[in-house]
Amino acid sequence: MTTFKLMLAATAVVAATATTATAQTKWNLPAAYPASNYHTENLAWFAEEVKKATGGKLEITVHAGASLFKAPEIKRAVATGQAQMGEVLISIHENEDSVFGLDTIPFLASSYPEAKKLWEAQRAAIAKKLDSQNIMVLFAVPWGPQGIYAKKELNTVADMKGLKFRAYNVGTTRIAELVGGQPVTVQAAELPQALATGTVNIFMTSGSTGYDSKAWETMSHFYDVQGWIPKNVTFVNKAAFNGLPKDQQEAILKLAKAAEERGWKIAPEKATWYNEQLTKNGMKVLPPSAELKAGLKKIGDQLTEDWLKKATDDGKAVVATYRK
Repeated sequence: MTTFKLMLAATAVVAATATTATAQTKWNLPAAYPASNYHTENLAWFAEEVKKATGGKLEITVHAGASLFKAPEIKRAVATGQAQMGEVLISIHENEDSVFGLDTIPFLASSYPEAKKLWEAQRAAIAKKLDSQNIMVLFAVPWGPQGIYAKKELNTVADMKGLKFRAYNVGTTRIAELVGGQPVTVQAAELPQALATGTVNIFMTSGSTGYDSKAWETMSHFYDVQGWIPKNVTFVNKAAFNGLPKDQQEAILKLAKAAEERGWKIAPEKATWYNEQLTKNGMKVLPPSAELKAGLKKIGDQLTEDWLKKATDDGKAVVATYRK
């Protein structure tokens, strides 16, 4: 009898363990940037808060530094269910739909209030496109204003002619072409190696990516041209989301809103801090000359017109809404 009772007890423990394991859902969230980057830190905060809010029933693992999927692969991985969530610089998919690249048009939205207004105008169109791919938008967080990193002094756009210009989307490729540079496609995770090997010798990005890449080891100047403020968008596979209990869905949506608010608060604070770090590490952090700024503005105007010519009706409506 005692042996029988022990067997029953053991069976009960195994059953309880199986029930607990079944009740816990584990998700993967691939991200393209280092664990120390504020975007990734915000994702880690979101994942931890989701875990707390669901009593540990939903656990999200953030895979930083393109360790699970490379940046251009993340959206497809989420769409096909290889990963349940993902975060990506949305403009790298501009060749798929022009609305994804709207936030990289130079000088269309170059302050945080303007960038937030653009996101509010842009969100529905991006959500509609991603929805057709089995993806649901959760939140977006901005980068710092984009500046130019160079190994020499730049006074006009002509000073960039012939340089190997790092590009990471349609917009930066066009800028490279318009200034007479040689566009070289390099995603953020590969940028440190590209700089070390001389694959690129000029690029436009935020202070944070320059800091993550230790740009001061190969670059001497950072021109804070406030070109544009791109965004990372975090999204979820629709089927995975719909398969969750309602209380867990509500927790994700509530915390996604909080993560977005948190990210928009942190971004300008970090932008200032990153520029300070570039200076401390020996870079010359400078405003653009009047001639350089005028030349970039002219390029921005041309790129805006180019974008409008190829934009879908949804994209044109976004710009019209933003400009009101």
